[in-house]
Amino acid sequence: MGDALFYHLTRSPVDAALLMLLPKALQAGWHVVVRGTDAARLDWLDQKLWLGDEERFLPHGIAGGPHDAAQPILLTTSKDRPNGAECLMAMDGAEVTSDECAQLARVCILFDGNDPAALDRARAQWKTLTGAGIGAQYWSEEDGRWQKKAERPARG
Repeated sequence: MGDALFYHLTRSPVDAALLMLLPKALQAGWHVVVRGTDAARLDWLDQKLWLGDEERFLPHGIAGGPHDAAQPILLTTSKDRPNGAECLMAMDGAEVTSDECAQLARVCILFDGNDPAALDRARAQWKTLTGAGIGAQYWSEEDGRWQKKAERPARG
């Protein structure tokens, strides 16, 4: 069972936060699914990842292609994990269930701290997941640095 790590974005946009987190997940040997709620937003993210620094390129694809199973990073709006992902990164309020957390090595929930609706959604996800016994950490971006603000251990 993996922990859910909540990332309260106040300074960085979601693409910058993903550029920090995705290489760490790949270094851990995990395949990753980045789940969003809007296909157009995932297309935007796809372009950001393709146009990034060549030395920091992250191999990825958008779900629905012929090679989904081979993608180290797969962008999707679906709850499926055709690439066998061990890590889920949810953005823009995408749903994450406690059952998924129990099946994965890691879940990251990224949310815009400047959007009251996103804050409310993240609080509800925290309550639901920790209430189901999932371990969780809350990280906040302050003074340009990430600081762990809260932690709830998993309970069996």
